[in-house]
Amino acid sequence: MSEPVYVGIDVAKRTFEVATTGQAQTFSLGNDEAGHAQLCQLLAPLSPRLVLLEATGGYEQDLALALSAAGLRVSVINPRQARDFARCMGKLAKTDRIDAQALRGFAALLDAQGHEPRMLADEQQRELTALVVRRRQLVAMLVAERQRLALAHPKAKPSILRIMATIAEQLNDLDGQLKEHVLAHHADLAALLTSVKGVGPTTASTLLAQLPELGQLNRKQITSLVGLAPINRDSGTLRGQRHIFGGRADVRRVLFVAALVGTRFNPVLKAFYARLLAAGKPKKVALVACMHKLLVILNAIARTKSPWRNELAEAV
Repeated sequence: MSEPVYVGIDVAKRTFEVATTGQAQTFSLGNDEAGHAQLCQLLAPLSPRLVLLEATGGYEQDLALALSAAGLRVSVINPRQARDFARCMGKLAKTDRIDAQALRGFAALLDAQGHEPRMLADEQQRELTALVVRRRQLVAMLVAERQRLALAHPKAKPSILRIMATIAEQLNDLDGQLKEHVLAHHADLAALLTSVKGVGPTTASTLLAQLPELGQLNRKQITSLVGLAPINRDSGTLRGQRHIFGGRADVRRVLFVAALVGTRFNPVLKAFYARLLAAGKPKKVALVACMHKLLVILNAIARTKSPWRNELAEAV
């Protein structure tokens, strides 16, 4: 039997470096439509078991889509995972060639462990994600301008106020686009998610855009994916304090706000939060536990296609 082929690709803004099984040397192509087409032609006869790329701020997106459209098995992973693997293999230096080769080795390991590539987002999902990300950027800009306004010289304040008005106008326009997109493509699921007190349109949009796995995984998998599963820190007789770590920070941010509102207005979360405080848990720990419970509830709602009901939420 022939040796299975694995491919690692390190993507930059204008080029990408490719390492394949059986080839000591890597090769570079342009990160454009012509380069993508050329790589697909080169890889198709090899029938690689897995093509592995790391997320590079969006520069990898078009290449991953082109490879997937060509029928190749593609996976895009977190750069931290790729770098940690390279270090554990003794690759302390960092170049495009070394990174591509490390990704090739990591692809073989992941495949041996039964890794299933995450499905690439379709055009509707990418559009929704772009709107959600842009909204978050505008909110950050507005907060920054408000902070500047408090300490600004009177001569500078009119300029800051004009910028704030422009950002507010853009936010309003973007909220309208988000509402239209959700109604057109995700109306049923959005209605189910917002049936939970504390979950508003912004939280629902973020979940739809950046957690498409909602409803498709079990409770342990979804909380681990978001980064709300406590991680053990034990060694020998030492029992360290559990902490949450990693996952999708943007999803955790909106869940934090939703859980905070829920501890005041959602009867199930309010009672759960009160029980934790009465048991002596610190407020922050209790709030993170509410985020965990809220995510599990939302996952169950998305899976069962059933709106919020107090008795069902309490059983989760």
